[in-house]
Amino acid sequence: MIKQVWICMIGAALVFSMSCAQQSEDASKKEGTVTMTQQPFGDVEGKPVELYTFTNANGMEVGIMTYGGIIVSIKTPDKNGQTADVALGFNSLEGYLKGHPYFGALVGRYGNRIAKGKFTLDGQEYTLAINNDPNALHGGLKGFDKKVWDAQEIEQDGQPALELTCSSPDGEEGYPGNLTCKVIYSLSNDNELKIEYFAETDKATPLNLTNHVYFNLAGEGSGDILDHVVMLKAGKFTPVDETLIPTGELRPVEGTPMDFTQPTRIGDRIDADDEQIKFGGGYDHNWVLDNQSGQLALGGLVTEPTSGRILEFYTTQPGVQFYCGNFLDGTLVGKAGKAYEKRNGFCLETQHYPDSPNHPNFPSSILKPGETYHHVTVYKFSTEK
Repeated sequence: MIKQVWICMIGAALVFSMSCAQQSEDASKKEGTVTMTQQPFGDVEGKPVELYTFTNANGMEVGIMTYGGIIVSIKTPDKNGQTADVALGFNSLEGYLKGHPYFGALVGRYGNRIAKGKFTLDGQEYTLAINNDPNALHGGLKGFDKKVWDAQEIEQDGQPALELTCSSPDGEEGYPGNLTCKVIYSLSNDNELKIEYFAETDKATPLNLTNHVYFNLAGEGSGDILDHVVMLKAGKFTPVDETLIPTGELRPVEGTPMDFTQPTRIGDRIDADDEQIKFGGGYDHNWVLDNQSGQLALGGLVTEPTSGRILEFYTTQPGVQFYCGNFLDGTLVGKAGKAYEKRNGFCLETQHYPDSPNHPNFPSSILKPGETYHHVTVYKFSTEK
């Protein structure tokens, strides 16, 4: 009798143990594990370039290479579960080395334009390379987009993350100070691509780090982005002159083609009879985000009606450059073998305002010794219910 009871107890224990294991396995599947793989992706001037690929529990994939910290791909499902790559770019390193409009790249030291490549800081005038006549653009002739960053796999919240580091010596591209930068990429099981920026300097210097990924939520190579619907939490923008340098004004968007405070189709007003639209060839402007607290907050969202994909962006930055690929001209062929024509992609470059070193009324973009530059941007992908 005792033997039978003992056998029953063992049986019950086994059933309970198996039940717990199954529950644990189910919970693990539900939480999921983000993985990150590494593979060679060529070399630049003898320095190896690596491609790191994140995959989350939903099957979303993000590929990032160490050359330029470039986001090479973002593969995410549509409302029917069909996956497509929604980031413009190339299948190989060679495509990026031939020249491109900053597809997916980390941009620095100063993202966007500085008027005539000049600014004065602490009583000294500095002259930068002119690479967007007559202005300096995105860090100069060899900005951070053309560096091979050092990579290290780290862990954040129990999941893998990619830490990229680089240094910029005093005087590089005309900028003052020895600068060290760190950028951390991570992907969550909530389909959030997080980019975290850090930097320190030994001499005061302008700094405006951003990422220049071009999105097409219908899939790269699928045509223009005019049917995408955009909402920006921004009641003002910074109008520009004919060279796309801010005038210094913070102008209300109300009553202008720049008003995206309510969801608006990109194509509705992109060719409006408006001076600012003509200067940019469409949308290529900085929006002043409503959130100026420096805390992470929603900056806006974009939806694509056919695929049902939704992109939200969150940032600690005070501005965002909304650019609609107005200068794409069909000369570059992307990953799907399709030429990238005008307005085949859009950018949401979270940032300090363009030409901030020359506008004291703009939020300061000057990093000083002893300070740590720290900003965060999150791109979150989902689909319509």
